Amino acid sequence: MYRGSPLNRFIRPSLTVGLGKAELEIPVREDFFHAAHSVHGSIYFKALDDAAYFSVASLVEDVFVLTVSFTIHLERPIAEGLLRATGLVVFEAKRIFVAESRLCDADGRELARGTGNFMRSRIPLGPDLGYL
Repeated sequence: MYRGSPLNRFIRPSLTVGLGKAELEIPVREDFFHAAHSVHGSIYFKALDDAAYFSVASLVEDVFVLTVSFTIHLERPIAEGLLRATGLVVFEAKRIFVAESRLCDADGRELARGTGNFMRSRIPLGPDLGYL
């Protein structure tokens, strides 16, 4: 489901998911740049949201998870190398989850942070969503 989305075919992230945690890597490419020749914040957001989202989704096996809100703090630019986002669930209730994510470069320097609220939907996971 994740790899098959049109956006991910363009960005080409790699994703590793564990119980309550996830890690995403995206090699930096010039076609991610804004006019000042570094990665656009939309790529930062996608990496942070995906890492947090899949940390939550790893705990929900029956329905699709929705991002309800997400706050991002941009800290420093990057123009080469690797983006590595890690997500971790920090709160879990019956329908609502909170997850935090951190975006770093290949040397571990923090580039951005994010916090999201996620909820269980009523949409069952299944072949209609590309979920196998």
